[in-house]
Amino acid sequence: MLFDLRGRGRRRTVQALYACLAILMGVTFVGFGIGSDVSGGLVDAFLGDGSSSTSPSSAIDKRIDGALAKTKANPKDSQAWALLAQLRFQRAGIDGLAADGITYTAGGKAKLRLASQAWERHLALDPKQPDVRTAKFMVQAYDKPGLNQLSKAVRAKEIVTAAEKPPNSNLYAQLALLSYQAGETRQGDLAADRAVELAEKSERKSLRDQLKALKAQVAAEQAQPQAGAGQPQAGGTGR
Repeated sequence: MLFDLRGRGRRRTVQALYACLAILMGVTFVGFGIGSDVSGGLVDAFLGDGSSSTSPSSAIDKRIDGALAKTKANPKDSQAWALLAQLRFQRAGIDGLAADGITYTAGGKAKLRLASQAWERHLALDPKQPDVRTAKFMVQAYDKPGLNQLSKAVRAKEIVTAAEKPPNSNLYAQLALLSYQAGETRQGDLAADRAVELAEKSERKSLRDQLKALKAQVAAEQAQPQAGAGQPQAGGTGR
């Protein structure tokens, strides 16, 4: 989620702003590959071809072990690292979500950090085209309920947005929002301008007004003191 909804009195305002943007652009906010083009989400990871009777955690742990083996056998296989990042992200969603079903527990965040490590290895190999499917997962992993590393979320969202052919106004609008939330105002303005440019002519003024309102809302949120800021956590180990 792009906004921190835990602050008292913020939820209703943010929901109203999102509703306006969703009506205008048809935004679908994706969770774990459900209702989007993020195919092969948690259900696929758990069930595979539908023939397995093992538990979801056991099934995906076996897949993680297999992906790890591939990266050890060939550390320069960028796709193996991308797959490992995907699986580690999905693993975090099995038993790493808090009771609200949105934020992550300490154990869940440790698994997300492992996913981040694999993703960074994928990018470090400088693939001609970074894996878009994995980038979609990593936008969520780096978002506030997860690792809260919004600049890295922006980088992943840039990969997703740039890969869309033809260019998509909706994706650029989402990139603008995330960039503002990350404090990257210049990047947000560029993405917002591109979103407006790609929108239907009759919708451009309305979209620009919406994005300006959301930019102002983010700035107001950031200006407020953040009580109970999260403490740094030790890196995870294991799968």
